[in-house]
Amino acid sequence: MTHEKITPGTPAYRALCLAMLFAGLSTFALLYCTQPLLPHFSEAYGLSAEQASLAVSLATGPMAFVLLVAGMVSDRLGRRPLMIASLLLAAALTVLLGFLPDWPSLLAARFLCGLALAGVPAVAMAYISEEVEDKAVGRAMGLYIGGSAVGGMSGRLLVSFLTEWLGWRDALTAVGIAGLVIAVVFWRILPHSRQFVAQRHSLASYGAGFWRLFGDKALPWLFLEAFLIMGAFISIYNYAGYRLLAAPYALSEGEVGLIFLLYLLGSVSSAVAGNLSGTFGPRKALWWPLVLFVAGIVLTGAHSLVLIIAGIAVVTVAFFAAHAIASSWVGRRARTDRAQGTACYLFAYYMGSSVLGSAGGFAWTHAGWNGVVLFACALIALALLAALRLYFVQPLPVEVTAAKP
Repeated sequence: MTHEKITPGTPAYRALCLAMLFAGLSTFALLYCTQPLLPHFSEAYGLSAEQASLAVSLATGPMAFVLLVAGMVSDRLGRRPLMIASLLLAAALTVLLGFLPDWPSLLAARFLCGLALAGVPAVAMAYISEEVEDKAVGRAMGLYIGGSAVGGMSGRLLVSFLTEWLGWRDALTAVGIAGLVIAVVFWRILPHSRQFVAQRHSLASYGAGFWRLFGDKALPWLFLEAFLIMGAFISIYNYAGYRLLAAPYALSEGEVGLIFLLYLLGSVSSAVAGNLSGTFGPRKALWWPLVLFVAGIVLTGAHSLVLIIAGIAVVTVAFFAAHAIASSWVGRRARTDRAQGTACYLFAYYMGSSVLGSAGGFAWTHAGWNGVVLFACALIALALLAALRLYFVQPLPVEVTAAKP
């Protein structure tokens, strides 16, 4: 086994980036493929907005909890095998969605899909941090998150258009089949681990890693950032469809689905933010996307359809930039406990999607879009306060962060 880390410009680095692009694409396409269908679920099963949102929340919530132990499993079995198995199983479960008879069975399948998918995000960040040389981690992480942006866009967009033509059941099955194909490609091209060394943790030793993370001056605040920014982002996208399908806009399902093309902007902004984080340091780079985030949320409150879409575009750029900066920062600081650090960050991230995403449905039901805007702005205001606290956290000493020969 070679102990040299993968460096930019090499075939292994290009293969890794392409594989992680596919991983992000498939994971987020499968995880959020039900999001554009919430109004359809409300109509088909007589559900409120917050009840329909369970088709998303019952995948992201269980996923968040499994993330806490998936790192320990990957420390024993390896990062690569766990990611491959997760993608294959989640895709197979998504294929089944189109054949299930009722709402409870659909929710059960989504619950299992969330459990299966936990093996990818829990391990991908640790895999990149281990295998790629330190100076290129931010760039590689930005590309992975960019892949998640493309996946989130393509899954939602594909479901929206296929639903208009074929119905939502066939649309979900098609997404699952695409996920199976991507999983096989990922299996073939992902480089084998060079730095991974299997470890067997007792519950006590694994738990001690979490304790060390929460003793760090930056990491708990980064976990809070993940919770807040994801809650605001998912609230905007979860309930925009309800607003735009109704009067006075009365857009078609396909037209609403086109909004998810804005995820391409997130793909670009995450890569740019990853480079800025590496150049200027994350504590100096994190605040600007949060300010932009608030501006985008406020803009969605306009009555003009053009301004609403522009606001969603700004929200998308800001969210993926902030996520790229915060997640790469976690990888840098959680040196001896990367698996636990990744798990904690993503636990907070997906709990934000699950808990705050459903809370956004309550805001929509009781106060309309103005309620969603106020709710999301409050979350990002708290995120800005956390970013201010993080600004005063000094980087770890060079001898701590430097890679061992």
